[in-house]
Amino acid sequence: MAYTRGNLAVQPKRKEEVNPLYREKTKVITRRRVLPLQEKLLYMLTLGAFILVAASLIWRYVHIYDLNMQAQRLDRTIADNKKQIATYQMEKQNLEQTVVDRARKMGFVTPPVDSTIYVPLSSEGTDGAGN
Repeated sequence: MAYTRGNLAVQPKRKEEVNPLYREKTKVITRRRVLPLQEKLLYMLTLGAFILVAASLIWRYVHIYDLNMQAQRLDRTIADNKKQIATYQMEKQNLEQTVVDRARKMGFVTPPVDSTIYVPLSSEGTDGAGN
């Protein structure tokens, strides 16, 4: 029960319902204000500028990433080539150490220090370059 001005016996007046089968419904419709054309263009140009800046930044980062990948590939290739050069240098040293032994086994002798070696000029001893 409602308390009205200190009297509990007084009840507020009720609205009389004309037809209990019919109930009036209200619907709130909110209409969105349409943006003016100039404001739309301003928003679109601003959005386009942001997209262009973002695209250029992304393109730069992609280019930098590609350059870094190429540099890493080159570093790997250089390291592999250095390993291969070291292997070849070891093989060269081993072969240089065995040259004297192989020559002695094949019957070659070392010439005396004070002697001069003469090589005849003949077309038979060359591979055809003199002809």
